[in-house]
Amino acid sequence: KGGSSATNTTDSATGDKKKAKSKGGNAVKVRHILCEKHSKCMEALGKLREGVAFNQVATEYSEDKARQGGDLGWMTRGSMVGPFQEAAFNLEPSSVANPSYTDPPVKTKFGYHIIMIEGKK
Repeated sequence: KGGSSATNTTDSATGDKKKAKSKGGNAVKVRHILCEKHSKCMEALGKLREGVAFNQVATEYSEDKARQGGDLGWMTRGSMVGPFQEAAFNLEPSSVANPSYTDPPVKTKFGYHIIMIEGKK
C-alpha cells in the first residue's frame, strides 16, 4: 500500500545506483566529431581507422563548438537528440588514443557524428 509512491520519491536518491548498472547509466562523458557533409565525416573516420587520436581528428574535422578535441563533457539522458543519445549510451567507454566509436557515423539534424564516450555514470 503506497509502496509505489515511496519508490518514486526514493528513486532519484537510491534508485539511480541500481539503474546505472542495469541500464548503462544516466550520463555519459561524450566526445564527437560533427561534419555537415557525409564525405568529410568519412574522411575523419578514415583517419581514426589509421590510428590517429580521436581528439586530433576532432580538432581537425569537427564543425562545431567541440573543436577542443570534440569534448562535450558529461551529458545526461534526455539532453541529446534521439539517434545521438542512443548511440552514445550503447558505446563502451574508451580513451582518445584507442577509441571505440560509432561506425558508421550517426546522422542527426545537425549532420553526421562520430561519437565516442570516455565514461558512464
